[in-house]
Amino acid sequence: MTYTYWISTVLLSALYLSSATLYLTKRVFVEKAQADLGYHAAHLVPFMIVVKILAPLVILTRLSLPLSDLAYAGVFYHLILSGMAHLGVRSIKGAMPAAIGLILMATSFATQNHVRDTPSPYALEAAAHR
Repeated sequence: MTYTYWISTVLLSALYLSSATLYLTKRVFVEKAQADLGYHAAHLVPFMIVVKILAPLVILTRLSLPLSDLAYAGVFYHLILSGMAHLGVRSIKGAMPAAIGLILMATSFATQNHVRDTPSPYALEAAAHR
């Protein structure tokens, strides 16, 4: 389980950090891509850059368990909404990173209590013990 947790968490973090890098380096491309999805994103891009950097850092460092659980929740909702936006314009290829991210996020979240000292009360095995 240790390898499963760390591999999924590092890959999820790499997905988010590479996306943040794309947002930083290709802003015009990102704004056009989001406009193609129906979003007029001039104000959304800077916010998403911050989110895409902070979420993986919070999950990786886990300095605060509630904040880490909140980051997982934010990543979950972001990936669901991203995937649905791409599917809404019939872009299955565009939805693939979100689908992969959901698998990585679910794996990371489900296995975190096997690796971390302080268990999350929301992860699967903690909920099963209640």
